[in-house]
Amino acid sequence: MSLSLTHLDHHLLTAHMVMHLLIMLLAAPMILFAGRSSLIRWRPPIIACWLAGTLTVLFWHVPAVFEITLQSPYWHQFELASFLVAGIVFWWPVFRLHPSSRWSVPVYLFLATLPCDALSAFLVFCGHVVYRPYLSAHGMFGLSPLEDQALAGALMWVTVTFAYLIPALVLTARLLAGERIHASEMGVG
Repeated sequence: MSLSLTHLDHHLLTAHMVMHLLIMLLAAPMILFAGRSSLIRWRPPIIACWLAGTLTVLFWHVPAVFEITLQSPYWHQFELASFLVAGIVFWWPVFRLHPSSRWSVPVYLFLATLPCDALSAFLVFCGHVVYRPYLSAHGMFGLSPLEDQALAGALMWVTVTFAYLIPALVLTARLLAGERIHASEMGVG
């Protein structure tokens, strides 16, 4: 039996969440950061970036759509590619911060946690297995399907919260420090 993440993705919801988190929260920002100097001067509306990330996460986790991706390698690859593209679009405003939108990025990152928190909380607390294909993975790694789902939801909840709120906190601290410096230079405060 293969224990690759792709194989486990079809047997454990937790592995599925790890795969998405790696693609959207690590790969996408690394691609943006690595190509920062050569990025085109594209400035999409910040709401479009937020919607790209949010709608992608929500769409692919609708149970009927989710099951299609587990049954078809083509749709599964398309799902993973869409997570990468949505992740790049989502992180774009964070890496391409425009001086006129200084406070919008911390707010943007905070608002981005809300849909992920809602989905995560639902998976953790709903009390029944949401994705039927995982019912057959009973006992894998000693987890029942419901325990696997709760672990996947908790993993997503904690990881996304840290991944979005830590940059929001850092940006907020920098903005507040900059405003304090700017005010003292002007003789205010």
